[in-house]
Amino acid sequence: MDEAAVTDRHSADRSDKGGDEQDAGAYRVLARKYRPTTFGQLIGQDALVRTLTNAITSGRLAQGYMLTGVRGVGKTTTARLIARALNCVGVDGKGGPTPEPCGVCAHCKAIAEDRHVDVLEMDAASRTGIDDIRELLDGVRYRPTSARYKIYIVDEVHMLSEKAFNALLKTLEEPPEHVKFIFATTEIRKVPVTVLSRCQRFDLRRIESADLQKLFAEIAPREGATVEDGALSLIARAADGSARDGLSILDQAISQAAGKKVTEAAVRDMLGLADRALVFDLFESVMTGDVKKALDLLANQYAAGASPVVILQDLLELVHWLTRIKVAPEGAQDPALAETERTRGVDMAGKLGMPVLTRAWQMLLKGLSEARAAPMPLQAVEMVIVRMAYAADLPSPAEAIKALESGAGGSRPSPSPSSSPPPSGGVRAVARGSAMPSVDHMPQPTAQVAPQAEALPLPQTYGEVVDLFLEKREAGIATLLKHNARLVRFENGLIEFNPDKNAPKDLAGQVGKLLTQWTGQRWVASVVNTAGQPTLHEQEMEQAKADPLVKSILDAFPGATIAGVRRAEDQ
Repeated sequence: MDEAAVTDRHSADRSDKGGDEQDAGAYRVLARKYRPTTFGQLIGQDALVRTLTNAITSGRLAQGYMLTGVRGVGKTTTARLIARALNCVGVDGKGGPTPEPCGVCAHCKAIAEDRHVDVLEMDAASRTGIDDIRELLDGVRYRPTSARYKIYIVDEVHMLSEKAFNALLKTLEEPPEHVKFIFATTEIRKVPVTVLSRCQRFDLRRIESADLQKLFAEIAPREGATVEDGALSLIARAADGSARDGLSILDQAISQAAGKKVTEAAVRDMLGLADRALVFDLFESVMTGDVKKALDLLANQYAAGASPVVILQDLLELVHWLTRIKVAPEGAQDPALAETERTRGVDMAGKLGMPVLTRAWQMLLKGLSEARAAPMPLQAVEMVIVRMAYAADLPSPAEAIKALESGAGGSRPSPSPSSSPPPSGGVRAVARGSAMPSVDHMPQPTAQVAPQAEALPLPQTYGEVVDLFLEKREAGIATLLKHNARLVRFENGLIEFNPDKNAPKDLAGQVGKLLTQWTGQRWVASVVNTAGQPTLHEQEMEQAKADPLVKSILDAFPGATIAGVRRAEDQ
């Protein structure tokens, strides 16, 4: 096998990079132009840099390295730095492996330009089969042509097939002394544990937004660009921990500005983001139940170019941040925070209750998936806003239970589409720490329920209670009281009975509630364990059997039973 075939696919990159060296006027994107060339330039990866530096200095070199992390954090760059560190010979050509490669020797330059014959790179995303691995490993037994180590860099290694992994195992476990393997992947869970156990694993962390912002602030002047701090903050946030993604966005922003100052508004428009202050306004309108204002703010942001899905993501981020500073208030003192987030955020977090934030998070999270799947995302987001606004007045589960236990009645009316903020100017739904007025502010129950205009006569017997339920068309409860409940005690306003296993658990509550409602007097129905009297149905059967006519019929037809009893007045 000709090892040159393995690296032929990189010829385009090599030509490009070679052209960059030859033609000073050729433009290089920022992500390539400012790629780290030393371990010290890797930002946000202190643990990795410290471990590799100590290992190379002490000569404790593993046969394989596994680099994992999200896209753009520096996996491939780190792999090339390791290759340079292991093969650098120094300015005088006599040096050994070093954590600080010189960058001027033949090996350092060739590796940096991706043209070293002993450093072989393979993209496992496009070469996944066992034949590709066999082709790569055919040259393992041969010593490097000029370098100290022959190094194999396999990017996106999780894309290899099962057979390809199996073919790699034995060589990876016991490679020749002159061979090192470096793997990079974004899906570490898809890599077989048999491969992981043969490598030293390094997890490259997402780069903090503050570190990215500092990096972009250093690069912008070198490119002759002036970028506002707010714009740098937006770019760092949009990069989501990826230096490469952030540099690509910065490159785009500088190009869009065309020599002018890169403003926060320009970056916001470019990324389709909603204004941060307007996100606060939108969330506050939703929490106050002001549907019309919330929909107007959403429409304005959409007209300004903000993506509906991104607006929901911003609301989710806001809810998450408010929750964090509620449980850890010291987070609000971060100097990197904008003044809007520091002042309005702290104030809003103090008014919002944790149940409200939790419910808002769940509704936004569900709404986000709906918006992504909807044929018209704007309409889906509008429906999410409406649902949240109408749910703003709902009590939390704990408050609802407490209100029920205390017998509190009444509920706040739902907001109307044309509702306006409360006169006090505060956040109605959150002013008392929840989306519902506390139970202390709710109407308190009285001992006697106010009678209706025409209260029904009070039933004097248990049988009259059953008849009343039949009269009020509550046949289901009447049947249960007649067939499944044994009366223990009956007094004016009090019923005690022993239900059988077929009776619902809330039978007593329903009976007491309805009797109170119909008669205008408070009734208490309770369940007791005393045996009690036979059911009304059983009593009717016994009375029927004692009737002389019925008795004579039962005697004339042995084995006959009474199916039911009907009173003459019911016919």
